[in-house]
Amino acid sequence: MAKTVGIGIQSFEKLITRRCFYIDKTDFIREWWENEDDVTLIARPRRFGKTLNMDMVERFFSVEYAGQGRIFEGLSIWKDEKFRKFQGTRPVIFLSFADIKANNFSLAREKICMAIQKLYSRFDFLLASQTLKEDEERFFRKVFSGMTDSAAACSLRELACYLSRYYGEKVIILLDEYDTPLQEAWVHGYWEEMAEFIRGLFNSTFKTNPYVERSVMTGITRVSKESIFSDLNNLEVVTTTSEKYETSFGFTQEEVWEALKEYGLYDKRQKVRDWYDGFTFGRRQDIYNPWSILNFLDKKRLSMYWANTSSNSLVDRLIRRGSRDIKMEMEELLKGGVLQTGIDEQIIFSQLDGREDAVWSLLLASGYLRVKSYVVDEEWGRDSYELVLTNREVRIMFGRMIDGWFKDSAPEYNDFVKAMLSGDRKAMNVYMNKIALETISYFDSGRKPSEKSEPERFYHGFVLGLTVDLSNRYVITSNRESGFGRYDVVLEPKGQEDPAVIMEFKVREPGEEENLEETAKEALEQIERKKYGAALEAKGIARERIWKYGFAFEGKSVLIR
Repeated sequence: MAKTVGIGIQSFEKLITRRCFYIDKTDFIREWWENEDDVTLIARPRRFGKTLNMDMVERFFSVEYAGQGRIFEGLSIWKDEKFRKFQGTRPVIFLSFADIKANNFSLAREKICMAIQKLYSRFDFLLASQTLKEDEERFFRKVFSGMTDSAAACSLRELACYLSRYYGEKVIILLDEYDTPLQEAWVHGYWEEMAEFIRGLFNSTFKTNPYVERSVMTGITRVSKESIFSDLNNLEVVTTTSEKYETSFGFTQEEVWEALKEYGLYDKRQKVRDWYDGFTFGRRQDIYNPWSILNFLDKKRLSMYWANTSSNSLVDRLIRRGSRDIKMEMEELLKGGVLQTGIDEQIIFSQLDGREDAVWSLLLASGYLRVKSYVVDEEWGRDSYELVLTNREVRIMFGRMIDGWFKDSAPEYNDFVKAMLSGDRKAMNVYMNKIALETISYFDSGRKPSEKSEPERFYHGFVLGLTVDLSNRYVITSNRESGFGRYDVVLEPKGQEDPAVIMEFKVREPGEEENLEETAKEALEQIERKKYGAALEAKGIARERIWKYGFAFEGKSVLIR
C-alpha cells in the first residue's frame, strides 16, 4: 500500500515518524560535511525542499536530539557508519526568515528582531547555567527588552559564543530563506535600509566567527556580494548552475517515475513531464519541483500547484513594469521561443529596473526560466545562455498573471477584443480609452511617468495580453525592427471563421501631427503604404477578411481609425 502523501510538512521528524511519502535526501548531510566549506549559500527556487533539508540537518547534528538517531535508520546517511558518530554532537542555531514580509522597514526589522528573540528563548536555560558572565547575561536579557541595530547585528555571534562554551563544541548555524526580507524590501521600496541592516548581521555572524564550525544559508537568489556580503570572503555560493548538490533539492526523473509506479500513475508520466519537468541544476537535467509532484500524487490531477504557491509579486512587477524589450522577449517566450542573453547570477536589486540581464537572471534563479544551452566565451569571459520557459505550469502562470493586468478593466478589455474582431471601430474607441485610462500608469516603472514611456509600456503589455488570450485562434507577430514611433502587429487566423487583423500603433508627435486624428490617419496609411496585408493575402486570406486599424496615443488618450 502506498504511503500517505503529506502536503506542506516541513518537519523531518513528522514526515518520518508518520511514515509519509519521502524521497531520501539525507546524503546531502554527507556531501555537505565532506565538502568542508566554511559558509555555504544554496540558491534554489521556492518549494524545492530547502526548509525540510535544513530541518533534517538540524535533526541530525543537534545535541538536543542526541541518541535519537533511529529516525535515520534505513536512510542513506545512516548506512555510512562513520557518520553515525556525528548524530547529536553539535549545538545548532536554526533561524528562518521565511515570514519576514512587510511593506516598510520598521515592521520588517521588528519581525527579524522577534525571530532572534524567539531563538534566544529556546536557549534561555543558559541564564541559569552559570555559563554566562555578568555582561553577557545583561546582553542576553537586553535582547528581550529592545535591540539596537548594533545589538541585533552581533546577537547570533554572541549566542554562538554562549552555546559553544556551554557544550564545549563549536556551533552549526542554519539560516533558511535568507533573502526573503531583501526581496520584500526591493518590492516595497526600502532596499537600502534593509541591506544595511542585514549586512551588519551577516558580517558579524558569518565572518571569521571563532565559535562556529560551519554554516548553511538557503534562499531563492544569490544577492550580490557588494550588497550584503561585502566583507564575507569565506562564502561558497551554490546556484542552479553549480554542480554541487545537484540532486539534493528537487526530485530527479528516476525518483518521479518510481513514485508514479508506487501510486499507480505511471501511465501519466509523459503528461507529468510536460507539466512539471524542466528544471536544471548544474549538469543534471530533468529535475522536478517536489510541491507539484506531491500534490499530483495526492490529488491525481494535473494542475498548477507550484506556480500558485505565492503571489509572484516580484515577477509580476519585473515583467509588467519592464521595458519594451523585456515585454517583447516575454512575448516570444510565451510562444515557445528561445531567449539568448548573458546571465549574472549575483542579483543586484538596484539594477533590476535598468538591466535586462538582471531581470532574466532573477527569473532563472527563481525557476521560471531554464537553461536550454550555453556557450562559454573563454577569451572575453562572457557566457551566452539560451533560456526558455521552464514548463507548461510556468507558461500557464505567466498567462494568468498577464490576464491579471487587465482585471480592473476586464469587461472593457473583453468587449474591446470582440469589437476588434468584428470591425466595430466606434466600440473599440470607447472600450480602449477606458482600458488606457485605468491601466496605463499601472505599467509605468518610473517615479515620474513620462508621456512617451506610459503608452509604450502599456502597448507592449496589451500585446502580451492578446498573445495570451488569442493564442489558440491566432498566430500573433509584431514588428521587432522599428521603435514604438511606428509599430505593427499582425493577427493571422488559424481557422477559416476568424478575420485577420493588422494594427499600427503610433504616439503623436506634436511637431509633426496637429491632432490625434492626423496621427491615427498616418498610422492607417502606413499599413497601406507598407503593404502589410500582402503577406496575408498571399496565404489565401481574402482582402475583405483583413481588418486594418490605426492607433494613435497621446498620454492616456487613444484614437483608433
